Amino acid sequence: MPGNYTPRARANIAATSADEPLLMLLEIDHKDLDIPVRVVRDTQDITLHGDLYQLCEFECTLPDDVDGQVPKAQLKVDNIGRDLTQWMDVSNGGKGATCRIIQMLRSEPDTIQYELTMDLTGLSIDQYSLTGELGFTDTLNLPAVAIRFDPRTAPGLF
Repeated sequence: MPGNYTPRARANIAATSADEPLLMLLEIDHKDLDIPVRVVRDTQDITLHGDLYQLCEFECTLPDDVDGQVPKAQLKVDNIGRDLTQWMDVSNGGKGATCRIIQMLRSEPDTIQYELTMDLTGLSIDQYSLTGELGFTDTLNLPAVAIRFDPRTAPGLF
């Protein structure tokens, strides 16, 4: 997972008025999708590693870092066309979807500056937008075994 920004990207992040902003790209994937949904928040389409990312307005708040809480972010994508609506119907509400967040510079087309893949849950869609919550499965608080033998589940043993 790249996370080390190139010198040009670091200069743009630190600049008050950057020459070229970092582009944010999204890749929503699900087992029921033949091709992942790929969008870029910009004024024109862009190609990254041979994949076309189409321009589309979206809002994404990156995950917070709070002690004792699983990081979560919010995603809101404009519902243009019928692709997302049809996918939500076919995929049982998008259960099991993932979202890959990518940052890159247009001047460095094959260099990913930052990327993060998160689970996409709590999806809802209306005529204007698709909204969901981005996060990670809380594996540390899951039980270690499927069935635990205690007085409630196996009273005959006690």
